[in-house]
Amino acid sequence: MIRGGVGVNAIDTDRADRTEEFQELRPLLFSISYRILGSVSEAEDAVQEAWLRYAATPTRPVSPKAFLSATVTRISIDVLRSARVRREEYVGQWLPEPLLSDPYEDPARAAELADSVSTAALLLLERLSPLERAVFVLREVFAFGFPEVAEAVGRSEAACRQLAVRARKHMEEGRPRYEADREEREELAARFFQALREGEVAELRDLLSADAQLVGDGGGKAPQLARVIVGADNVARLIASYFAALGGIEVTMDPQEVNGGPGAVFRDRDGKVITTWALDMADGHVRSIHTVVNPDKLGHLGPVADSWAIAEEVKKARRAARG
Repeated sequence: MIRGGVGVNAIDTDRADRTEEFQELRPLLFSISYRILGSVSEAEDAVQEAWLRYAATPTRPVSPKAFLSATVTRISIDVLRSARVRREEYVGQWLPEPLLSDPYEDPARAAELADSVSTAALLLLERLSPLERAVFVLREVFAFGFPEVAEAVGRSEAACRQLAVRARKHMEEGRPRYEADREEREELAARFFQALREGEVAELRDLLSADAQLVGDGGGKAPQLARVIVGADNVARLIASYFAALGGIEVTMDPQEVNGGPGAVFRDRDGKVITTWALDMADGHVRSIHTVVNPDKLGHLGPVADSWAIAEEVKKARRAARG
């Protein structure tokens, strides 16, 4: 059968080939988009839109990787520009959506990939313009050549080199002097969570840096910190008290990797997600704890608990404990 001069079998074969190519590249496309946007849901939407554009292209691109990478980058830049307006009006502290597992793997760039998806790195990327952010992600994280970067962002190679220099400078200025390697982070995290379970405030205080911060993101849709809690003693006392209260209502803590580093997922007695914690470490101490409670940012992890109901249970448990 012929449809418009093109055999049906040829059309079906082309679509099947495109589908296979897209599925192979999907992890890379998501990872690029997530680093530009800091949002799992928005990155997934951007990847889906890239597929629709790829499927609708009359002529099959010579390089599917180049075409799809450029397409998802442009879509992500546009989404980020509009998202920035919403983030300026966000209730409380905005944090990236937690990512438990990065789908893209490249052994040759494992360190760069893990570092670039950390909450601390994503917050540094928030300081960059959308173009600077996209150029940094493509060039510094995924090692795209400048011709590919220029094609993706619609700028000249010379302009992209300048954008890369500015982005790199901003990122380096915000990084700590000494960052722990993976083994040090895991050992420090194990001690931290053990001290938390045992309610050892003094041990927690020793593991936190003097200027440690506890940062919460509820987005106005869940109980959240009224402000950023600063100081090792303040943070240690608060998290020890919080964890003890949660234990009284059968909340479980599952230490696991969050955004490429040590963290934990908290669930209620029914297994529903309450919050995630991501630990940022430097100079041999936990420098910050980023907690996400906003239910809109947790849905991709599974069923989400009613955090307001959890807060009420905590209050009742505390009143009962006081007699």
